[in-house]
Amino acid sequence: MLKKILIGLIALVAVVFILTTITGTNYIYKAALYNTANLNDYKIFENRTVEAGAPQPLPVSSDFNKIVPDDSLMKVLEKTKTVSLLVLKNDSIEYEKYWNGYSDSSYSNSFSMAKTIVGLLCAFARKDGKILSFDQAVGFYLPEFKTEDKSTITIGDLLTMSSGTDWDESYSSPFSTTTEAYYGTDLYKVATGVKGVLLPGVQWRYKSGDTELLGLVLEKATGKNLSEYASEKLWKPLGAEHPALWSLDKKDGREKAYCCFNSNARDFSRIGTLLLHKGNWKGNQLLDTSVIDLYTHPLSIRDENDDTANYYGYQLWRLPDRNGVFYLRGILGQYVIVIPQKNVVVVRLGETRGEPIRHSYEEVYGIVDWILKKF
Repeated sequence: MLKKILIGLIALVAVVFILTTITGTNYIYKAALYNTANLNDYKIFENRTVEAGAPQPLPVSSDFNKIVPDDSLMKVLEKTKTVSLLVLKNDSIEYEKYWNGYSDSSYSNSFSMAKTIVGLLCAFARKDGKILSFDQAVGFYLPEFKTEDKSTITIGDLLTMSSGTDWDESYSSPFSTTTEAYYGTDLYKVATGVKGVLLPGVQWRYKSGDTELLGLVLEKATGKNLSEYASEKLWKPLGAEHPALWSLDKKDGREKAYCCFNSNARDFSRIGTLLLHKGNWKGNQLLDTSVIDLYTHPLSIRDENDDTANYYGYQLWRLPDRNGVFYLRGILGQYVIVIPQKNVVVVRLGETRGEPIRHSYEEVYGIVDWILKKF
């Protein structure tokens, strides 16, 4: 009897393996093994190095750590398993704290903060003339987008999450498009395999696939992989102190453009500082002010609930009720928050998010209100 059961199990496993191979869903084994995304997922993926250049260490304020989070904010930070909190005011480190063994050089997954990085790389490509206009059709670069249902989708539609495609952003199903993108080995096929179901530019809907497509466009437009271009346009000019790691779909493959740019709090803050100063880095205008204004301006597109998506810009988030605050955001509570009225940039990295508040989360509001009150 035991022998028959064992033979049956082996046969079942063989059938499942054959079926997943035929259907191209072998990625579910990796999804089942690791279950949920983690700050250290760069260890389970192949990575490409985003090279740093001459380091430009961040200055430390004479008032370093004199202003600390109040008890209520600290409770939220600890509840949400914060691992890093960094505050820069006037480009100097005003506050810095780490938890759970993390430090100023620990790698941590950006998750969807990478979307803003990719958005900025698109701005550089336009500046360089590699992308002629954000009104260009995606099909100019990707032949899969010359079909009737996708031929009118533009780069701008991808930047504003209004492509109108059927990308499934579900995180709970092992068979969702997003799960396959994260654990699978063919991002090009997954990203370009979407169908156009709505007119582009009409409805805002958050889709990691839109950013992955921007990454593919950048590859074709620049002739470089994302890591090379990010090193050239951002990581070296901004004086990052450490190389970054960008996770790939396979060895020597493509970057997970929508996520998985791995760095540390101090180096992540440089993206916020560039945005705070409207494209200027230490007197060098890397991007035009008008581009940063465009990226941080609220969208007027309606979302799925027929509300105005003024909580979003071009591949970054906004707090409409906090007077100009905008931020990069990752799924486990990764944030680079820019508070222009205080000349402050905050980086918070952690393992989870708190309670949702409108289109954001309690830790974001807690941090912003602390800065507005105390700084």
